[in-house]
Amino acid sequence: MKRISLPPGVSNSAANVTRREAFRRAAGAGALISLSSLAGFSVSTAEAAGEAIGKLPDHPQWKFLFVSHVNTNPFWVPLRYGAEGATFQWTGSEKSIPAEMVNAFNAAVSSKGDGIAVALIDPTAFNDPVERALAAGIPVVSFNADAKANKRLCYIGQDLFLSGKALGRRIVEAVGKGDVAGFISTPGQLNIQPRMDGASEAIKESGKNIKLDQIATGPTVNEELSRIQAYYTGHPDTKGMYAVDAGSTEGVGKTMAANKLREKGIHAGGFDLLPTTLDAIKNGDLDFTIDQQPYLQGFYTIMVLFVYKISGGLSGLSDINTGLKFVTKASVDPYLSTQSRFEGSSNKEKVLTRSGPIS
Repeated sequence: MKRISLPPGVSNSAANVTRREAFRRAAGAGALISLSSLAGFSVSTAEAAGEAIGKLPDHPQWKFLFVSHVNTNPFWVPLRYGAEGATFQWTGSEKSIPAEMVNAFNAAVSSKGDGIAVALIDPTAFNDPVERALAAGIPVVSFNADAKANKRLCYIGQDLFLSGKALGRRIVEAVGKGDVAGFISTPGQLNIQPRMDGASEAIKESGKNIKLDQIATGPTVNEELSRIQAYYTGHPDTKGMYAVDAGSTEGVGKTMAANKLREKGIHAGGFDLLPTTLDAIKNGDLDFTIDQQPYLQGFYTIMVLFVYKISGGLSGLSDINTGLKFVTKASVDPYLSTQSRFEGSSNKEKVLTRSGPIS
């Protein structure tokens, strides 16, 4: 099984410290990461990088800040790798609490950061803070989750509603009719609720006699697993088990395996590429997972903020959809056999060679 490797500066060596705890401590300490893997983002490498990516002039070493939700979740590992190349600070909430994120955002403004990226998981909580940051001359973009009424400059991430519709169409194809569980860690929050809404709409549009029950699982992995297991115990006749977030998807896969539900004709699927999720696909316990490419969400967010700064605000801003890709048993092997920063399974910088046909 692939294992998550944390970014540089997050220790894996302490015998009594789990990876999750190590990540939490580093995030809580506001650890700064300043690397030049994306050549040109550092003063010391700007001249050499200019030859390769557009004759960039010498420039300040700007500091950008990310304000995330559930900021110790292993989902963020490849996203943080994608952001390396600039100096950035990782902050936010450990349990997806908007008020904690707003406090972290306000602290980022007070620190006079050069740009802020925020996951807008609440439709209104960030409106005033973002406007104050913009008024102070600090560019703000959203990543991973977006609120349309917010005045952030642009959004980088998956089209969440459309990805939910794609999930819903897969449910219709696999199940046909009956009761289906839809697991969601934090109902109502804009990083995942649009997916559930999209799935519901696709099922409704199909005209099939399928009832999708939305089940809250909680913001932490342990909560998610226990609530998914409890749901199946109380609903053994369910025809499908699907999830719209990484932790719940992992929990669905484990529940399917523990109860041998594939052998009972129950279908399942979800989102993101946690190692146990990929193993569950390989073993047939999950039919699929949807990749939203977190590495690109970090890479493009930094690129947008960097170009905005270096161009004096004349360029850089763009909504960027990081895409939707189904990973199934037929396509999962490269994810399991390749160790890379792009999926968070290795911290080594290397060029990968693709094997097999392009799909």
